[in-house]
Amino acid sequence: MLNDWPVKRRHFTPDKTALVDASTGNRLNYREFEEKVSSLASYLQQYSLSRGDRVAVLGYNSIFYLTLLYALPRLGAVLVPLNFRLSPKELAGIIEDSSPKLLFYDSELEQLASSAVTSVENLNLVEIEAAEKNLDKFSISRNFSFREKLSHLALEDPWMILYTGGTTGLPKGAILSYRMVTWNAVNTIISWGLKPDDLVLMPMPFFHTGGLNVLSNPLFYLGGTIVVMKSFEPEFYFEVLEREKATIIFLVPTMFQMLAENVKFNETDLTSVRFCISGGSPCPESLYHRYWERGLVFKQGYGLTEVGPNCFALDDQKIKEKIGSVGKPVFHGTAALVDDQGQEVSPGEVGELIMSGPHVFSGYWNNREATEKAFGNGWFRTGDLARCDRDGFFYIVDRKKDMFISGGENVFPVEIENVLYRHPAVAEAAVVGISHPRWGEVGRAYVSFYDGFSATEDELIEFCRKNLAKYKVPKEVVVKNSLPKSPAGKILKRSLI
Repeated sequence: MLNDWPVKRRHFTPDKTALVDASTGNRLNYREFEEKVSSLASYLQQYSLSRGDRVAVLGYNSIFYLTLLYALPRLGAVLVPLNFRLSPKELAGIIEDSSPKLLFYDSELEQLASSAVTSVENLNLVEIEAAEKNLDKFSISRNFSFREKLSHLALEDPWMILYTGGTTGLPKGAILSYRMVTWNAVNTIISWGLKPDDLVLMPMPFFHTGGLNVLSNPLFYLGGTIVVMKSFEPEFYFEVLEREKATIIFLVPTMFQMLAENVKFNETDLTSVRFCISGGSPCPESLYHRYWERGLVFKQGYGLTEVGPNCFALDDQKIKEKIGSVGKPVFHGTAALVDDQGQEVSPGEVGELIMSGPHVFSGYWNNREATEKAFGNGWFRTGDLARCDRDGFFYIVDRKKDMFISGGENVFPVEIENVLYRHPAVAEAAVVGISHPRWGEVGRAYVSFYDGFSATEDELIEFCRKNLAKYKVPKEVVVKNSLPKSPAGKILKRSLI
């Protein structure tokens, strides 16, 4: 039988603050939140949801979003978060693939929701705001017992299906089971040293594993506090951070860069912050130093939708000695590096990162071929290249698909990007391989500049030449106002290509 997290939290810490709405200041303790979960679960009965039925949600971060996440297990239903930044056509493909029985949408996204479901049959559309107004009618006294429903669920049953941003075609739906989400929470609490009094601001979108599973679910499991933010805006972020006394900052490098450039970076009281952790994409070394100079613990994390997403942990005392490292595998997790033949590489050598453990997903929804391709001998193949030093610390080198070969030499774009980020004018950098008649492939760099700064193509190439081997130096530099990014803040190299 699965444990009901809200019921357990209500039992252990009823008066502890569970959630805070950053915009309204509305606060819910664990007892109040469990009542809200119970009301929503009762409300959902009218749609006759059965075990395995999917429920999609197209909305901004909100307390309702998390309430739905915890109400659905009581009915055995599966959450399918939808990316509101996709086009109607892209959303339609995901909706058709997941076949939800019910779709909740934010009132501001009504037109997008309607456009995306024109060809979908037997789908109930419910406005989130309208549902919230009706929850009061579904009091706990009317609530049927969910214990029997939960008893029929197994740890391997899906809790949610998160669609990954595919480079081509329809994104793949990663099946995240109760087993996976629970073990990620356990791993994170033990390996990162989370505490019940930890508080995190969460502007990362809930349709992304970073929003739901990096810290929201682990902190809920532990009894911490999540401050829900509809979006990320630096000045407001600093305002809420100081007001709520956040203890952990989790963002992607682009967001950390925006904070560091904001005037409030040096004015805000940050003494409550225990550590900052960056995820989503490699972090420029220059950004580490900006936060260290501010007196903050700043380190890099690593994970992906299909594993964790918290896969490594780095001790605070080792950050500067092992700069750029993501640390060692989490307590209940194993990692290895292999070559193209599947043989483990020696310390210091680059290989593909493979992982195993209870924090690995169950496979891709409706995609047996992709599932079988992703696993080999019980290990999940990440497609990321990494190296491990003799002390057991891992360093992410690059995506395997992003690496290119120039004149017979392997070139890792991240290495070039890190050099470009050292240039005082460069705010963003991305390097891709392009075909070349003599060398096979060469690098093309895309950059954007800080306001008031600039540099010529020749200056940037010369800067790289002074810091890189000749074959790594990009042959072209393209300047853009800004580089395209995913909803999670990652630079989209495929859009540049």
